[in-house]
Amino acid sequence: MGEVNYIKHLNGVFGQFSKDGRLNPTHISLYVALFQLWNNNFFRDAFYINREEVMDFSKIGSKSTYHRCIKELSHWKYIDYEPSHNPFKGSRIKMFDFGTSSGQVLYPSRTDIGTSSGQVLVPINKHIQTKENNENHSKQGDFENLSFKVFENQGKLRGTVPYGDNLRTSQDKDYNEPL
Repeated sequence: MGEVNYIKHLNGVFGQFSKDGRLNPTHISLYVALFQLWNNNFFRDAFYINREEVMDFSKIGSKSTYHRCIKELSHWKYIDYEPSHNPFKGSRIKMFDFGTSSGQVLYPSRTDIGTSSGQVLVPINKHIQTKENNENHSKQGDFENLSFKVFENQGKLRGTVPYGDNLRTSQDKDYNEPL
Protein backbone atom coordinates (compact mmCIF):
# COMPACT_ATOMS: atom_id res chain seq x y z
CA MET A 1 0.00 0.00 0.00
CA GLY A 2 1.24 3.52 -0.67
CA GLU A 3 1.49 6.25 1.91
CA VAL A 4 -1.37 6.38 4.36
CA ASN A 5 -2.68 9.70 5.57
CA TYR A 6 -3.38 8.99 9.25
CA ILE A 7 -6.09 11.62 9.75
CA LYS A 8 -7.87 11.05 6.45
CA HIS A 9 -7.88 7.31 7.03
CA LEU A 10 -9.41 7.66 10.49
CA ASN A 11 -11.96 10.17 9.22
CA GLY A 12 -12.87 7.79 6.40
CA VAL A 13 -13.22 4.72 8.57
CA PHE A 14 -15.21 6.58 11.25
CA GLY A 15 -17.53 7.77 8.47
CA GLN A 16 -18.04 4.10 7.54
CA PHE A 17 -18.57 3.16 11.18
CA SER A 18 -21.32 5.75 11.58
CA LYS A 19 -23.22 4.24 8.62
CA ASP A 20 -22.81 0.61 9.69
CA GLY A 21 -25.44 -0.53 12.20
CA ARG A 22 -23.80 -3.94 12.68
CA LEU A 23 -20.86 -2.53 14.64
CA ASN A 24 -20.74 -2.21 18.39
CA PRO A 25 -18.13 -0.45 20.57
CA THR A 26 -16.05 -3.63 20.81
CA HIS A 27 -15.63 -3.76 17.02
CA ILE A 28 -14.57 -0.12 16.95
CA SER A 29 -12.15 -0.57 19.85
CA LEU A 30 -10.61 -3.60 18.15
CA TYR A 31 -10.26 -1.75 14.84
CA VAL A 32 -8.58 1.24 16.53
CA ALA A 33 -6.14 -1.12 18.29
CA LEU A 34 -5.33 -2.79 14.96
CA PHE A 35 -4.92 0.61 13.34
CA GLN A 36 -2.44 1.62 16.03
CA LEU A 37 -0.45 -1.57 15.48
CA TRP A 38 -0.56 -0.93 11.72
CA ASN A 39 0.83 2.55 12.39
CA ASN A 40 3.58 1.02 14.58
CA ASN A 41 4.43 -1.25 11.63
CA PHE A 42 4.81 1.79 9.34
CA PHE A 43 1.59 1.04 7.41
CA ARG A 44 2.97 -2.09 5.72
CA ASP A 45 0.64 -3.98 3.39
CA ALA A 46 0.40 -6.82 5.91
CA PHE A 47 1.65 -7.28 9.46
CA TYR A 48 1.46 -9.88 12.20
CA ILE A 49 -0.31 -9.49 15.52
CA ASN A 50 -0.20 -11.04 18.96
CA ARG A 51 -3.71 -11.73 20.28
CA GLU A 52 -2.84 -10.82 23.88
CA GLU A 53 -1.35 -7.49 22.79
CA VAL A 54 -4.38 -6.61 20.66
CA MET A 55 -6.77 -7.61 23.44
CA ASP A 56 -4.82 -5.41 25.85
CA PHE A 57 -4.85 -2.41 23.47
CA SER A 58 -8.55 -2.77 22.69
CA LYS A 59 -9.55 -3.51 26.32
CA ILE A 60 -11.28 -6.75 25.32
CA GLY A 61 -11.24 -9.25 28.19
CA SER A 62 -12.76 -12.31 26.54
CA LYS A 63 -11.04 -14.48 23.91
CA SER A 64 -14.37 -15.48 22.42
CA THR A 65 -15.40 -11.80 22.05
CA TYR A 66 -12.04 -11.01 20.45
CA HIS A 67 -12.30 -13.87 17.94
CA ARG A 68 -15.93 -13.09 17.12
CA CYS A 69 -15.20 -9.38 16.52
CA ILE A 70 -12.03 -9.89 14.47
CA LYS A 71 -13.78 -12.45 12.25
CA GLU A 72 -16.74 -10.11 11.79
CA LEU A 73 -14.47 -7.19 10.89
CA SER A 74 -12.81 -9.41 8.30
CA HIS A 75 -16.15 -10.67 6.95
CA TRP A 76 -17.46 -7.09 6.68
CA LYS A 77 -14.29 -6.05 4.76
CA TYR A 78 -12.82 -3.66 7.31
CA ILE A 79 -9.70 -5.83 7.51
CA ASP A 80 -8.30 -9.02 5.98
CA TYR A 81 -7.64 -11.53 8.78
CA GLU A 82 -5.69 -14.75 8.29
CA PRO A 83 -5.41 -16.72 11.55
CA SER A 84 -2.15 -18.60 12.00
CA HIS A 85 -3.29 -21.33 14.42
CA ASN A 86 0.34 -21.33 15.58
CA PRO A 87 1.09 -19.87 19.02
CA PHE A 88 4.62 -18.89 17.94
CA LYS A 89 3.54 -17.03 14.80
CA GLY A 90 1.02 -14.22 14.95
CA SER A 91 -2.04 -13.93 12.78
CA ARG A 92 -1.67 -11.94 9.56
CA ILE A 93 -3.64 -8.70 9.21
CA LYS A 94 -4.10 -6.55 6.15
CA MET A 95 -5.80 -3.19 6.61
CA PHE A 96 -7.80 -1.56 3.84
CA ASP A 97 -7.26 2.12 3.02
CA PHE A 98 -10.29 4.22 3.91
CA GLY A 99 -8.50 7.52 3.28
CA THR A 100 -9.07 9.67 0.20
CA SER A 101 -5.47 10.68 -0.40
CA SER A 102 -2.09 9.02 -0.25
CA GLY A 103 0.03 12.02 0.70
CA GLN A 104 0.29 14.78 3.24
CA VAL A 105 -1.31 18.10 2.44
CA LEU A 106 1.34 20.79 2.51
CA TYR A 107 0.85 24.46 3.02
CA PRO A 108 0.81 25.78 -0.58
CA SER A 109 3.13 28.79 -0.21
CA ARG A 110 5.90 26.60 1.27
CA THR A 111 6.10 24.33 -1.79
CA ASP A 112 6.88 27.22 -4.13
CA ILE A 113 10.32 27.82 -2.62
CA GLY A 114 11.29 24.15 -2.63
CA THR A 115 12.33 23.88 1.01
CA SER A 116 9.49 21.68 2.20
CA SER A 117 10.15 18.01 2.80
CA GLY A 118 7.22 17.11 5.03
CA GLN A 119 4.26 18.47 6.85
CA VAL A 120 4.48 22.17 7.49
CA LEU A 121 2.99 23.68 10.61
CA VAL A 122 1.34 27.02 10.10
CA PRO A 123 1.39 29.28 13.15
CA ILE A 124 -1.96 30.50 14.31
CA ASN A 125 -1.49 34.00 15.66
CA LYS A 126 -5.06 35.14 15.75
CA HIS A 127 -5.79 37.99 18.06
CA ILE A 128 -8.88 37.60 20.12
CA GLN A 129 -11.16 40.37 19.07
CA THR A 130 -13.79 41.35 21.57
CA LYS A 131 -16.40 43.99 21.45
CA GLU A 132 -16.20 46.20 24.51
CA ASN A 133 -19.38 46.65 26.39
CA ASN A 134 -19.56 50.23 27.62
CA GLU A 135 -22.31 49.36 30.10
CA ASN A 136 -19.99 47.10 32.13
CA HIS A 137 -17.46 49.84 32.81
CA SER A 138 -19.96 51.97 34.69
CA LYS A 139 -21.45 49.14 36.78
CA GLN A 140 -18.22 48.35 38.60
CA GLY A 141 -17.73 51.99 39.57
CA ASP A 142 -21.34 52.34 40.68
CA PHE A 143 -21.03 49.28 42.89
CA GLU A 144 -17.83 50.50 44.56
CA ASN A 145 -19.25 53.98 45.22
CA LEU A 146 -22.61 52.73 46.40
CA SER A 147 -23.17 53.19 50.09
CA PHE A 148 -25.65 51.27 52.14
CA LYS A 149 -28.93 53.11 51.72
CA VAL A 150 -31.49 53.16 54.44
CA PHE A 151 -35.11 53.74 53.62
CA GLU A 152 -37.93 54.14 56.04
CA ASN A 153 -40.80 51.86 55.12
CA GLN A 154 -43.83 51.29 57.33
CA GLY A 155 -42.03 52.47 60.42
CA LYS A 156 -39.08 50.10 60.05
CA LEU A 157 -35.61 50.78 58.82
CA ARG A 158 -34.66 48.71 55.82
CA GLY A 159 -31.51 48.55 53.76
CA THR A 160 -31.29 47.46 50.14
CA VAL A 161 -28.66 45.46 48.36
CA PRO A 162 -27.39 46.99 45.11
CA TYR A 163 -29.19 46.02 41.89
CA GLY A 164 -32.32 44.88 43.66
CA ASP A 165 -31.82 41.22 44.35
CA ASN A 166 -34.82 41.26 46.70
CA LEU A 167 -32.71 40.45 49.73
CA ARG A 168 -33.88 42.58 52.61
CA THR A 169 -31.78 43.44 55.59
CA SER A 170 -32.73 45.34 58.66
CA GLN A 171 -30.77 47.15 61.31
CA ASP A 172 -33.26 46.36 64.06
CA LYS A 173 -34.52 42.91 63.21
CA ASP A 174 -37.64 41.56 64.89
CA TYR A 175 -36.96 37.85 65.27
CA ASN A 176 -40.59 37.12 66.13
CA GLU A 177 -41.92 38.07 62.71
CA PRO A 178 -42.03 35.36 60.00
CA LEU A 179 -39.50 35.32 57.18
